[in-house]
Amino acid sequence: MRSARALLMFLLAIMVCEPARAAMLDVAAGDGLGEAIAHAAPGDTLLLAPGVHRGSVVIATPNLTLQGAAGAVIEGGRAGSTITVRSPGNVLRGLIIRGSGLSLIDKDSAVFLDGGADRAVIEDNVFEDNLIAIYLDGPRDAMVRRNHIQGLRTLRISERGPAISLWRTPGSQIVDNDIRSGRDGVFSVTSSHNLVRGNSFHDLRFAVHFMYTNDSEVDDNFSAGNGVGYVLMYSDRLRVHDNVSEDDRDHGLLFNYANDSRIEDNVVRGGKKCVFIYNANKNRFAGNWFEGCEVGIHFTAGSERNEITGNSFVRNRIQVMYVGTRRLDWSVQGRGNYYSDNPAFDLNGDGIADTAYRPNDLMDQILWRAPAAKLLLNSPAVQVVRWAQSQFPAIHPGGVVDTAPLMAPPRPSALARLAQ
Repeated sequence: MRSARALLMFLLAIMVCEPARAAMLDVAAGDGLGEAIAHAAPGDTLLLAPGVHRGSVVIATPNLTLQGAAGAVIEGGRAGSTITVRSPGNVLRGLIIRGSGLSLIDKDSAVFLDGGADRAVIEDNVFEDNLIAIYLDGPRDAMVRRNHIQGLRTLRISERGPAISLWRTPGSQIVDNDIRSGRDGVFSVTSSHNLVRGNSFHDLRFAVHFMYTNDSEVDDNFSAGNGVGYVLMYSDRLRVHDNVSEDDRDHGLLFNYANDSRIEDNVVRGGKKCVFIYNANKNRFAGNWFEGCEVGIHFTAGSERNEITGNSFVRNRIQVMYVGTRRLDWSVQGRGNYYSDNPAFDLNGDGIADTAYRPNDLMDQILWRAPAAKLLLNSPAVQVVRWAQSQFPAIHPGGVVDTAPLMAPPRPSALARLAQ
């Protein structure tokens, strides 16, 4: 009798101590999603049936998964945020989410992750007709991947929200998304240690826009047909590599007060300026391909201590535009850059041209500072000045000189991928 009682007590103890198993709960289309979320336990998975499920809903249960069957739609009804996540470890997967509110001040979004939504995963969803698709407002280590985002085309670009907005969300990653027709593709402010990788951007103002975002990485992204490809401002210690900008209208790469960064193996083809550098210091530009722009690189406003080596400037109307009097040598440890308009010789066959390359002369600087002087461009006086500078380099006013220009263009791997 005593042994039977002990066995019963042991079994009861196991039942009390064992946590409840996670449940798979079916949710029919209609108005019941909010109630299903409210009654779910941590670790449960809600399986949303095909059809329209009504937002706006709030997830405050940790480790809850919302999994959509094919055709499962969460409709926001143009009021506030469609889904607000306030607890850690939640997953949103396989859903069509649309119809957020239209207030930028209120951060109306399809999915709004607040500061409690650490480690959230937003993956394999379709976002349509939202002011902001995904807003990361303070969570840590969130993952946003493989989503298709179509912005609000009924609004002017200046009135749209960013597709994905990041604010103080360290460790969060934006990976392999297809983003179209918003204002900015990824807009990050006051954040750090973020990764933007493998995304595709079309029909936007800026593809990637960083402000005060430090120690982060932008790599292997594709930007085409946007106003500007990659805009990196007031941000330090970035790694920007293996990205493509194809026919972005104004700039492929733009750096404004971006410092101590490595910009390597990117490809920019077409547009007004392949790269614009404004007061950006102590950066390394290496192995990039700049082709077919009106200006290959515009370098201005006191940018100092930058290394520019191993880049290819190919068929740009103006390869280098620098208005300044300081002498800048664009070679590092005896290796400069390639310029397609450099008619140099390499008599010893070491791959380095035998003479230095000077992309600009005194008349270039005069024309940039006083465009009306173009009326004199073909005058004998201008031709005499240019001839004199070619014969007597000492009278150059300063500017860029590449003392070890390359005879052949280095070709980054991103260029080979474009050809496939």
